[in-house]
Amino acid sequence: MKTFFLYITLFFGLTLFSQEQFSVYFETNKFELNDKEKVRLASWLEQNKTSKIVAINGYTDEVGSTGYNDTLATKRVQFIFNTIKEKVAIREDYKSISVGENFKQSEIQSENRRATIYYILEKDLARENEILGIEEEIVFPENATLEEKVALAKVGTKITLKNINFYQNTFAITPESNGSLYDLLFVMQNNPNLKIQIQGHICCIAKDGRNLSLERAKQVRRWLVYQRIPQHRITVTGFGTTQPIYPIPEENEEQAAANRRVEIEILSK
Repeated sequence: MKTFFLYITLFFGLTLFSQEQFSVYFETNKFELNDKEKVRLASWLEQNKTSKIVAINGYTDEVGSTGYNDTLATKRVQFIFNTIKEKVAIREDYKSISVGENFKQSEIQSENRRATIYYILEKDLARENEILGIEEEIVFPENATLEEKVALAKVGTKITLKNINFYQNTFAITPESNGSLYDLLFVMQNNPNLKIQIQGHICCIAKDGRNLSLERAKQVRRWLVYQRIPQHRITVTGFGTTQPIYPIPEENEEQAAANRRVEIEILSK
């Protein structure tokens, strides 16, 4: 089980989650629950056997030093986790956050001494990643065409254009790239609302001093514009060697070819 004990600011703590939550309360300087709160927690567990926990936050009042309260908040979180860990589902990457006294304190001190469980109800588990703001990686079928990939893609998805090649150390496109260029052209023609960013990458060197990756992306855009695709639908950028698939220097030509690529990112559909 992965846990992360973080000390966070007020803003981060208040905006982190929007799902269901349940709090239990502690006596002064205690990290174990009294009998009344144990009953409340047991009741919550009985009602949430099919829910999934995504985070537990620990809080304290302002009595004591900041360091002491941070430690106390951590112990409260750990006590709750140990109590419930085998009784309800918990995300593998769940966050255990010890806020201590660093949050907007209630005037009622007993409300500040708490641990809050954030969870997702069974009826919402199908939307778990959406609720948590986690982008799902799109896995394209092995032999999917560019048109099929664009159809499956979401805004922000990146797609590598296969077989777009350039003459060495230039931004001149080689003739064998025509098939892939026309595939891209047809996609742009058949999807008039599609806007893309063309992204250039190069290989083999530590720094793209000549901005060759950008010039190659521009050259692909020039070709599309020449084919009457409106330029406002196409932006360009060059990443040089800052986003390699394989570490530089590459071990072989296959790795170099993979790093030396042109991608498109879907900006709107």
